[in-house]
Amino acid sequence: MKFIGYRTLKTGIGASIAMIIAKQLGLEYAVSAGIITILSIQNTKKQSFKIALNRIGACILALFISSVFFRIFGYNEISFGIFLVVFIPAAVKFNIGEGIVVSSVLVTHLLVKQSVNIFLIGNELALMIIGIGVALILNLYIPSIEEDIKQDQIYIEETMKEILFRMAIALREHKVSLKEDNLFNNLEIRLNKALSRSYINFNNYFLLDASYYVYYMEMRRQQYEAIKRMKEHFQRFFMTYDQTIMIANFTEKVAHSLYEENTAEQLIDCLYILKDDFRKMSLPLTREEFENRAMLFQFLNDMEQFLKIKYEFKRNLIIKES
Repeated sequence: MKFIGYRTLKTGIGASIAMIIAKQLGLEYAVSAGIITILSIQNTKKQSFKIALNRIGACILALFISSVFFRIFGYNEISFGIFLVVFIPAAVKFNIGEGIVVSSVLVTHLLVKQSVNIFLIGNELALMIIGIGVALILNLYIPSIEEDIKQDQIYIEETMKEILFRMAIALREHKVSLKEDNLFNNLEIRLNKALSRSYINFNNYFLLDASYYVYYMEMRRQQYEAIKRMKEHFQRFFMTYDQTIMIANFTEKVAHSLYEENTAEQLIDCLYILKDDFRKMSLPLTREEFENRAMLFQFLNDMEQFLKIKYEFKRNLIIKES
């Protein structure tokens, strides 16, 4: 199992079962049922169900069109080409394009047999139903990945905290750690994986609303973009002022308060008070001081956006649950 993935194992077992069932029912081209199962094993339950419906619809459409054209133009290569010219655009128009290849292969059985009698058409439909049916049954059980997502949450929150702590230190000491680039790169990679996992988890439920992790990861992704903008301002900080220390202290406070359940409402209120205090302070006396204070204020604006992203996330959840 260490070297064989769960989906691979299901595919091997499912293909064998589908071929055995088709063979026991006396269907011709029983191997095709196994191939259909291979193509129908998916990563999520919703995806499996959607593809199953599309392929059955495409199969019915393909058998109907091919029966008409084979009767009119005969059982030859040209007839098959005409069938494809009509069937492919029709399948795309009806949003059942996933079934084009499989259905076309089944139609070739009619071409080889040079017949479109009801028994042969029933044979092809049965192959499709068996192949898809076995895949759907196997896909009813997909291992939960919620624990992996929760580990992603822990990593993302802890990394964001560390980045904010380092920003606070950099504001006080004008020294940015070389480790910061690795933190940002690793965080971005983990965010992408976590977002992908959250969508997979969401698509594994039909009745239960599993959208929370998707919204959560999207929220953290937006916050990551805000943190990246905050980082860019450090290239222009070269002097320490009272405002710098105040923002450093506030950044540290945000880091301590960064956890899943925090609404960020109190932090936003504190930020507004901080901005108001800045406005009451004396104006900068030199160009350098003016530029530095402008960058500090922009840093604070990005911090405000960082906090509002979390606030909106929690507010929307409350609205959704009420």
